Amino acid sequence: MIVVGLTGGIGSGKSTVAKLFEGLGQPVYIADFEAKQLMNRSKVIRRKLIALFGDQAYVDDKLNRSYLANKIFNDKSLLEQMNAIVHPKVGSHFKRWLKKQDAPYVIKEVAIIFEQQKQSEYDLIITVVADKAKRIERVLKRDQTTMAKIEAIMNNQMSDEDKIKQSDFVIVNNNFDTLHSQVLKIHQDILEQL
Repeated sequence: MIVVGLTGGIGSGKSTVAKLFEGLGQPVYIADFEAKQLMNRSKVIRRKLIALFGDQAYVDDKLNRSYLANKIFNDKSLLEQMNAIVHPKVGSHFKRWLKKQDAPYVIKEVAIIFEQQKQSEYDLIITVVADKAKRIERVLKRDQTTMAKIEAIMNNQMSDEDKIKQSDFVIVNNNFDTLHSQVLKIHQDILEQL
C-alpha cells in the first residue's frame, strides 16, 4: 500500500485537503490529532512529559496544552525532547492503523515531514502552500493565539520553497474554489502510478 505524506506550514490548509481526500474514499491519518490523543491516553507518555515539564503538564487528568505550548514556544530543545517522547509512539500507532486499511493508498498528514527529515518514510509527498497573509488570517480565525506565536511557529518550519523542491505534488490553497480540482487531479495521478 502506498503511503502519501501530506504536509505544509501552519495555516496552509492541510486539514481541508485531507478532508477532500477522505471524500474520495482514501483513509487519512492525522498525526497531530493522534499525537494529542496518545498524550492523553498513554501512561508512558504522561509519565515522561511530567518528568520533562513538571506536574503542571496535566490538569484534571488532561494534557495542559497551553502550558506546554508556552514552555516550548521559544525553547527548541524542549520541543525536540517532547517530540522524541511522542513521535515514536505516533509512529507505532500509525503502523497498527495502516495494517487495518484496505485502499490503494493512504494519506498521512504530518506538519513537519521535512523538518524531521522523515521523507524517506513516504512513497509520495504532497505539500500544501498558501500566501503568508492568508495563512496568518486562517490561524488567527481558528486558534486563540497571537501574531507572535504564529510567526514563531512559521520560523520553526521549513520554507515552502524548500518543501516544494522535495515534494512530488504541490497544492496551492489560496482559493477554495480551485482546491477540489487540484486534489482530484493528484488522486488520479496517484492511482495511475499504482
